Amino acid sequence: MAMSSGGSSDEPMMDINTTPLIDVMLVLLIMFIITLPPATHAVKIDLPQDCAPKCPPPPPILPTKNVLYIAPNDAILWNGQPVALSQLQGMLEATQTMDPIPELHLQPDASARYDTVDHVLAAAKRANVSKMGFVGNEAYRGF
Repeated sequence: MAMSSGGSSDEPMMDINTTPLIDVMLVLLIMFIITLPPATHAVKIDLPQDCAPKCPPPPPILPTKNVLYIAPNDAILWNGQPVALSQLQGMLEATQTMDPIPELHLQPDASARYDTVDHVLAAAKRANVSKMGFVGNEAYRGF
């Protein structure tokens, strides 16, 4: 609704009538809200099915692992026993033929030389070690 503020009735109105503009904006807003796709965020989870009488028992999980520790004096310990780098290659190859293949947990000391760790990693690569992890990384937080 536009209202004039005094003056004669022959003069043109100088105020803008905003009512049609607001009506158009409201219609556009409603159309925009209607055309928005619904929020369909879903996380798919495979839940276990109830098959108590006919389900086979799960296979036992055997904790087969080998801990390879590299001491600060460059000694290599295989499950607590010292081994030479030349023996390590054969031991790593032998573990890859086992069923199941045991995990190799590499645990270098924080003050061990990088050269020794590099030789051990190269031996693991030559033996095609597929299950390997680094243990004790929290020792490197101060470096």
